[in-house]
Amino acid sequence: MGADSILPALAADAAPTLAGIEQLLTLARSAGVLVVHAPYLGSLGGPGTTPLMRSTARATADWTPGHPATEILPSLLDPTDLIVGRHHGASPTWGTELLPILHTRNIDTLIFAGVSLNVAIPLAVGQAAHEGFHVVVAREAVVGTPAEYGQLVLRNTIAMLARVVDIADLAAAWDGNQPE
Repeated sequence: MGADSILPALAADAAPTLAGIEQLLTLARSAGVLVVHAPYLGSLGGPGTTPLMRSTARATADWTPGHPATEILPSLLDPTDLIVGRHHGASPTWGTELLPILHTRNIDTLIFAGVSLNVAIPLAVGQAAHEGFHVVVAREAVVGTPAEYGQLVLRNTIAMLARVVDIADLAAAWDGNQPE
């Protein structure tokens, strides 16, 4: 999502969503909710099997943990956050230790935010639901590209797998003013 994104159309469409993500993360931290980031840290092997991974393989070939392109945007990061990196780019949950870590912490509800509604979020939401988590997606904190397509995915796919809510609804629930 940063200035040097290898997916410039997604980065451009995501720019207006950053404020919503920042708001959600601030509210979550204030409510004592664990914030987790699952950045792509670069491949440990070939270009992968998906067209997306093959098309971005050259641009990400030198990415390793700590490479500037793998860093979380400073406006989204807090020292209290948990970072669970991955070395494949299709989904932050499939074949990673993310969901087992959350299970061992007795977390049963996951709230998704970020990019993108094109691939990562639908895959991760489906996997989390399949693994028995209650899944929520914050409407103003997710995006796809083009943005209009992202809204269609949110309405027609994500809504079948998760509760899609406004950030204000989450804030009210965390304040105890509304049932979860």
